[in-house]
Amino acid sequence: MSLYSFGLEPISCHAWNKDRTQIALSPNNNVVNIYEKKGKDWTKIDELTEHSGRITGIDWAPESNRIVTCASDRNAYVWTLKDGTWKPTLVLVRINRAATCVKWSPQENKFALGSGARLISVCYFEKENDWWLSKHIKKAIRSTVLSLAWHPNNILLAAGSADLHCRVFSTYIKDIEDKPGPTSWGAKMPFGEVMMEHKDCGGWVHSVCFSPSGDQLAWVAHNSSITVADATQNKTVTQLTTQHLPLLSVLYVNPTEIVAAGHDCCPYQYTYKAPGALEFVKKLDIPKQTAKVNMNAFKHFQNLDKKATEDDSKELATLHQNSITQLCVVSGASERVEKYSSVSLDGAMVIWTFQH
Repeated sequence: MSLYSFGLEPISCHAWNKDRTQIALSPNNNVVNIYEKKGKDWTKIDELTEHSGRITGIDWAPESNRIVTCASDRNAYVWTLKDGTWKPTLVLVRINRAATCVKWSPQENKFALGSGARLISVCYFEKENDWWLSKHIKKAIRSTVLSLAWHPNNILLAAGSADLHCRVFSTYIKDIEDKPGPTSWGAKMPFGEVMMEHKDCGGWVHSVCFSPSGDQLAWVAHNSSITVADATQNKTVTQLTTQHLPLLSVLYVNPTEIVAAGHDCCPYQYTYKAPGALEFVKKLDIPKQTAKVNMNAFKHFQNLDKKATEDDSKELATLHQNSITQLCVVSGASERVEKYSSVSLDGAMVIWTFQH
């Protein structure tokens, strides 16, 4: 594992380019900074400064090398690299509330954008007019869409929202793609069709993630739970309420293992084998060994009185010193992720190696 600091500002979201030599991240403001790996250090090479509100989502399409960003200014931009500079194209997302998250589809012919307007905009490029258009999924959503994840088939989209629901929608747009074949989630897939709806997730759904096969869907909610829905087992839902603080991001690292992280400042590993068999495996952060300082009796009892602990240090034993906001795959195929990254409110990014 390796830790890199990008300053004191919290990092709200990040995305990698195809060969993982560059990273786009937002220091919790209206700018996206692009850094390049030079030797052991990250050097800032560009700034994307079109938004007027706080950046809430970044995604970098590996094959087409386009970046999509969204922000609380209700806008989304698709950035294309032309002659060494990033040029923005405004997307007609047609929302009247802040955008909250954005994700490219696996084939990169469309992207999904969640917002506080209680809808999902599925945006695609129309060649005739040379612009990005959007179609809205409004059905059943009662509150802000907080998280999105694409199924490997490029059609199904999972969404977690603040109405305590997790849903799977069809995003089939007949103008730009062939008719999809049947999946374990269902066979009839017109645009906006609800393929699955889990009603009581117990809290806001902070993050969703499909398994490599697309047959399972994992999500984490604000009641400190992690849940898996299994489409091969009649969409059976297995929920595990943890003893940790709420998790904010979830990631499949192979067909059975899941990594999740959040307010506890370190990643945890979970395993899902079958309905009812979702289990906590271990904490993936090795605690720092701090040297014990001899303290007098007065100091000892003063610490117990003030801090309810004998420990005098202000540092957490974890690598990150604040909540982890997002996890991303760094290397390896989706069936066997070798390295993944985490960004945090402490302004740092850590690259972790997963031991299979």
